[in-house]
Amino acid sequence: MASSPTMDDTLLSSGFRLSAHLASPAGPGPGPGLVLCHGFPVRGREAPASGKSFPELADRIAVEMGWTVLTINFRGCGRSEGDFSMSGWLDDIHAAVNHLVELGVSGVWLAGYGSGGALCIVEGARNNRVLGVAASAAPADFHDWADKPRRLVEHSRQVGVIKTAGFPRNFDAWAADFRQITAVSGAAELAPRPLLVMHGEADDLVPSLDARVIADAHGTAELRIIGGGGHELRHDPRAVAVLLGWLSRQHNAAVAAGGS
Repeated sequence: MASSPTMDDTLLSSGFRLSAHLASPAGPGPGPGLVLCHGFPVRGREAPASGKSFPELADRIAVEMGWTVLTINFRGCGRSEGDFSMSGWLDDIHAAVNHLVELGVSGVWLAGYGSGGALCIVEGARNNRVLGVAASAAPADFHDWADKPRRLVEHSRQVGVIKTAGFPRNFDAWAADFRQITAVSGAAELAPRPLLVMHGEADDLVPSLDARVIADAHGTAELRIIGGGGHELRHDPRAVAVLLGWLSRQHNAAVAAGGS
């Protein structure tokens, strides 16, 4: 029985070494590229286990669809160096995009879950090399974190995403990110590039209303509410099928437009 793929590679982001996994297609050329991002650690699935199943999804997309897929552990997660900050995690996505571009992919798309999905929207908005974004179970904003930033620091230490004593050194700047960086503002700026917004109807961590707010801000987003689905859409076969179908349509549209 073959072992499951792991975060077996590394990627540099602002001087931090991130654990990563690069899945390459079997055919000639790198094809289209996808950055695949996990969410924020929670109790029971702390920072060391973040994104543990994402290499498996990356390999599936590479094998079945011919994409080059890069999944990373954000700084502070898995075996990645550094500590959690919103700006830092955005830098990590940007570094992953740069890496795929250097590999010569025909275009770059982003897909993320939870807070990773929200940050994919924000990175897409500020990076014109990103051709489209898929966000699952993403919060429209981080105002609840912004209201209690010191409690968030303590929680971040408990789940292991902040490890360095005295971090953050500039607490006010670290906390300000939670009001300044939001998926709802990013969605408006991302338009008219494609956006898939997926959410579980029974998500107990992020209300499904957030998905509607994000989709409305974009204007032409494809909104999919998964009936009875929870927060962990990575493990919902229906949600995975929706993502794969969306990626296939994105590539076909790019080919039709002369993008590859």
